[in-house]
Order: sequence, then C-alpha cells, then structure tokens
Amino acid sequence: MGKSSFKRILVGVAVLVIIVVAVTSGAIADRLFGFKPLDLLFPRNLSSNPQQTVINENSDVISVVKNVGPSVVTVSAQTPKRTVIQFSPFGGFTQGTQGGTQQNIGSGFIVSSDGLVITNKHVVSDTTISYQVSTSDGKNYDVTQISRDPNNDIAVLKINATGLKPIALGDSSNLQVGQFVVAIGTALGEFKNTVTTGVISGLGRGITAGNSLQGYVEQIDNVIQTDAAINPGNSGGPLLNSVGQVIGINVAVAQGANNIAFSIPVNTVKDALNQYKATGGFPAKAYLGVEYQMLNTQVALLNQVPQGAYVVNVVVGSPADKAGVQIGDVIFKIDGTTLNDASGGLSKLISGKKPGDGLNLDIWRDGQTQNIQVTLSESPQ
Repeated sequence: MGKSSFKRILVGVAVLVIIVVAVTSGAIADRLFGFKPLDLLFPRNLSSNPQQTVINENSDVISVVKNVGPSVVTVSAQTPKRTVIQFSPFGGFTQGTQGGTQQNIGSGFIVSSDGLVITNKHVVSDTTISYQVSTSDGKNYDVTQISRDPNNDIAVLKINATGLKPIALGDSSNLQVGQFVVAIGTALGEFKNTVTTGVISGLGRGITAGNSLQGYVEQIDNVIQTDAAINPGNSGGPLLNSVGQVIGINVAVAQGANNIAFSIPVNTVKDALNQYKATGGFPAKAYLGVEYQMLNTQVALLNQVPQGAYVVNVVVGSPADKAGVQIGDVIFKIDGTTLNDASGGLSKLISGKKPGDGLNLDIWRDGQTQNIQVTLSESPQ
C-alpha cells in the first residue's frame, strides 16, 4: 500500500470519528440542555418551533393581565328598598322589605389616577339609582358624578379616589382583521376580572341599539367585531391588544350567535374623554321621540310607499307626539332632505341637530303627503 493511499484512509477514519462524536455529543446536549452544539454556529429560527410560539403567546396574555388587571373595575348598582306584604298560612300577613343590596351590573376601566372611569352608557342608564365602583383590590367607591355621551354608548364616572392606576389607551385607526385581542371584565356580573382571548373578526361593522321605553333607536357605526368571549357583565370593560393597550370598549353581543361580540373603537372613547375634560360634560342630544324602521328601496316599492323611516311607535309626550306624528307614518323628508339608509337614516340626521331646533317633516300617511312642524327637545338620559 502506498503512502498516499494510507493517508487517504487515515483522513477518512478521522472524518468518520468526528461525525460520530458530533452526532453523539449533539444528542447528549440536546437531551440535557435543550440545544445542540451546532446551534451556536447556526442558530435555528425559534419562531418555527410551535411550542416556543405557544409559550410566547401565553407570556403575552399573562403580562397583559398582570399590568392591566388593577385598572379594570366592576360597576354595581344599589337597588332601591321597597316594602312588600307577604302571606304565611301560619303567621298570616307580614310586612317586610326587599332590595337595598348591591348588584354587579357591568365593567369599566380607570383612565386617570384621580378617579375617572369609563364604562358603557347603558350600564348606568337608570338615573334613579346610585352606583358604586369596585377595584381589583377589593376597595369600593361611590360614584359621585355620571356624564353620559348622548351620541355614543359611553359614560364617564367620577369617584373620590387618588393613586389609581390608569390604563393605557391605544390607537384603533390601524387595527387589522386577525389581530390578537384580550378582553377583561366581570362576566355574568359575578366573575370579576374574567380574562378571555380571541382575534378581531371584522372592522367597520354597524349595530343598532335602542330603548323602547325611551323611544329612540341609535345606530353605532364603525364598531369592532371580535370572537373573544363577551358575556353580560362584560359591558364597559376593555378590549386590549397584545401589549395591554385599550383598543375598544366592549358594548354588545350578537343575540342567537356564538362568539360574535362588538366593541366601540378606543379613538371614539378618546374623543369623548377629551370633550369631557374640556367642558366637564357632554352637550345635550336632540330628541324626536319615535321608534322606527328604515324602509329600503325594495321594501318601499313593494309596499308602494316612499323610502324613509316607518314609524313603529310614538312616545307619549314627546316632540313627535305633540306635533301629531302617528304610528304607521313614513317620514320620507326632513327639511327637504330625503331619508335613506345610505345617508345614515333618521338617527344620523337627528344627531346633527340641537334641542330646540325646528324640523319640517314630510310624512306619507294613508296614501297622502302631509307636512308637520316639530320642535326637538333634549333627549332623556
């Protein structure tokens, strides 16, 4: 055997030994320390490791909850006491009392260290009862002032407190469908600081909210749709991004559907908060006093009526009632402007008016056109 052949054999054996040692040491290091020596020279992309990705996501949620949890509050109402007469077959008639207890009705979040709290207007809509705010550390505060935004389902509560931890308000102008979100609130009015997660399912949605007793229907436009589990009691709580900034205020769920909930964008909340801080409240909202259903072009043609707002109910004593508007009327023009869904309908037009403004209504009634003059009043809270 020549020298050159012998050298080639030695080189081959040396390479084989190096490979065996590298593989063996790599396996041992991977088992003991979770990495291979070659990883030091050629780092792997950890994002391709599903387990690592899950760990990162879990860490994000845990971090958000720890940071934001102290800023989320529970809103409760003091139910009024009332005297009741009870009958027992053994004791006859007895007199007792009911009510007077605190009941959790919604959620909210702290936006200033000196006691400003944001929640939904519908959470604190009853002006005849008193409200309290409970923080995550178990402290209770009486609500001393409530300012309700007449144009949005937003209310600002004031409590006498200092040293509170305000929540960070984000930006809802650049949200993306599929973006990860976290919701925190008092689910079902019982389970405080309940955490749920999900994604943004849709943007720019429009939902209708109303109160038949108050006689108005309002359209909430440009809301965020999410599949994060939202339950009664979550109303007024924050919808958060992955870094713990508020991007929305939870407002409603779709009835009869699973995992379809809606939040008012935080930029709307910020505008309302800025207005409150500048003026100490909100301007009064104009009020007509009708419940209605907008008739689109197809429905109007089928029923041989003008396109407009079909009056379903007229609130007794309201401006519409005093002016002579009746159930079954179709309001198709206001001050010469035709009503249709594309322009936002009746609610959009009324929202641009002030209490005391006069309106000229063109009404379709029993196949004839009538003209009615009405003066708007201030909307009930």
